[in-house]
Amino acid sequence: MQQALEIAKSALASGDVPVGALILNPDGKVIASGHNRREVDNDPSAHAEIVAIREAAQKNKSWRLDDHTIVVTLEPCAMCAGAIAQSRIKTLVFGAWDLKAGAVGSVWDVLRDPRAPHRVEVISGVNESECAALLSEFFKNYR
Repeated sequence: MQQALEIAKSALASGDVPVGALILNPDGKVIASGHNRREVDNDPSAHAEIVAIREAAQKNKSWRLDDHTIVVTLEPCAMCAGAIAQSRIKTLVFGAWDLKAGAVGSVWDVLRDPRAPHRVEVISGVNESECAALLSEFFKNYR
């Protein structure tokens, strides 16, 4: 999670919300990373998770990321939770809860919905206070 926090800080230079993500292969090696790029790319889908998933799929030459783990500083939104499920990622680890748009337990629970065809193991609250503090500081200065 510390590495994901450092990645998140990279978003600050472009004025993006500081969210960072990284993907580990089944051997535990980081193969991809991303931070929010919506502002710099003018792309509403350029969330940290999507950026990292795209990079991992390109490196693997496959959209299937079976047995991979994604680590994210903020609870994924519905779009990102859907992308995590669609890419068949095995495990999600996240830091801070998103009480406004979180889709892994806060507002919705896309990944653990019993109707979903793919199940993702979810580990939440890792370095939660540090992840939340980075976001709180950003929005305090932003507003």
